[in-house]
Amino acid sequence: MANPSRPRAAALTTSVMLLAALLAGCSHGAKDGDITAQKLDWKDCPAPSEAEGGGDSPSPLPGGTQWQCATMKAPLNWSNPKGETIGIALIRAKASGGPGKRIGSLVFNFGGPGGSGVTTLPAFGEDYAALRTRYDLVSFDPRGVGRSKPVQCENDAQLDDFFQQDATPDDSAERAQLLERTKQFNGACEKHSRSILPHVRTTDAARDMDLMRQVLGDAKLHYFGISYGTELGGVYAHLFPKNVGRAVLDAVVDPTLNPEQSALGQARGFQLALDNFAEDCTSKTTDCPIGDTPQDVKDRIAKLLDDLEKKPIPGIVPRELTQTAATNGIAQALYSKDFWEYLTEGLQQAYEGDGRVLMLLSDSMNGRNESGEYSNITAANIAINCADEKPRYSGDFVQRRLPEFRAASPLFGDYLAWGMVSCANWAVSGAADHPDVSAPGSAPILVVGNTGDPATPYEGARKMVEALGKGVGVELTYRGQGHGAYDSKNKCVQNAVNSYLLDGKVPKAGTVCT
Repeated sequence: MANPSRPRAAALTTSVMLLAALLAGCSHGAKDGDITAQKLDWKDCPAPSEAEGGGDSPSPLPGGTQWQCATMKAPLNWSNPKGETIGIALIRAKASGGPGKRIGSLVFNFGGPGGSGVTTLPAFGEDYAALRTRYDLVSFDPRGVGRSKPVQCENDAQLDDFFQQDATPDDSAERAQLLERTKQFNGACEKHSRSILPHVRTTDAARDMDLMRQVLGDAKLHYFGISYGTELGGVYAHLFPKNVGRAVLDAVVDPTLNPEQSALGQARGFQLALDNFAEDCTSKTTDCPIGDTPQDVKDRIAKLLDDLEKKPIPGIVPRELTQTAATNGIAQALYSKDFWEYLTEGLQQAYEGDGRVLMLLSDSMNGRNESGEYSNITAANIAINCADEKPRYSGDFVQRRLPEFRAASPLFGDYLAWGMVSCANWAVSGAADHPDVSAPGSAPILVVGNTGDPATPYEGARKMVEALGKGVGVELTYRGQGHGAYDSKNKCVQNAVNSYLLDGKVPKAGTVCT
């Protein structure tokens, strides 16, 4: 979820990366115009740019390994590979194993779309220490993101206004206001980023990854994709099946759904996560401070949101906690069970008239740091989605679909339904109803689904396996909570993933971890 009017499958790791750090250096030009022959100039990483979320340069890994950054040149337009180029920001930590242990590079995409891999990877680098024994850990800012020719739309003050808008209109005047504000935002994107908007499709990013594979010196692309990164990985496998090495897809996007179906699936997913949160709180031995029963917890949250619609409460001065900001903050906290305690605290405070914690959670989702500066995750998220997705939904269409969305989630239904208007009046046409990930001839791809995932519902893993094709996708199920499985620290999941990536041992299809 990158903005209040368009919650999407943003990985937890991207949405909380405001406090992480870093980014890129330069590369030498390609020899004789051959872009695959360019040599990367790896240097110490500078502090991240504002578009990446700001902050400090990344700290060394335990043991002292420094993060290194570089910039890879890629064609702006892959239809004209010898034309104008753009810089793709990269980061790496070199493999820690001894001589003969290194397999190659393991490329990460943490999702969004719109998340900076250059800031996310260092923040979670220790979690992948086992994988670094045999791989250089590598990530990147996809085109349109961070320092990779970022999509720019509105300034910080305008974004504060954008995120304060009512994203769940109740009457014709509010609907007209939401549609007009969406038109203004999309017009600003066209004004400030016209040259990059046609070239930020997932297929473009996949071609960048194949160039990256060659520039990094790898015969095959070894890949770890999370959330939207699973869609990118599937598209890569479709375009370059023979170049797939060992690949893992975790928190899996359903590649068979159009945007409407995806939004409806997310409504069900976030409602399930809310149900699980309420059940967890009220099942503890001590009293749940936000309700006596699961239904009481949800009823009190619904009343809070109704009250905020009528009268916002103080948030982070000078901003107020609106109904939309509170919904956004609640959704952010449901991405990880580790955040449930903050959701409980935020709700307690909000019931007493203090909206600061819920607003901090909402800011994290939206890419706003404590200084009031926004990363470009919202702009990039909308730009990539609108370049990928052919449907353009009107206010009248959403109005007709509201009953089904409300049935899927009384709390999140309106919020996710109205997010479908984000691509109205977009400057670039969308590519397709849904991505093509069929990959006959690819090496096995490990597909990990989490039964309690709110943002990428569990059913998507099975659909990805089927869409990749016979003999390619291998499904692994984690019966847990939160967005993703590997970073849950579940040993069964981590052992299966590590055994495949490190030793090439494909787990038995249908393996279940609890």
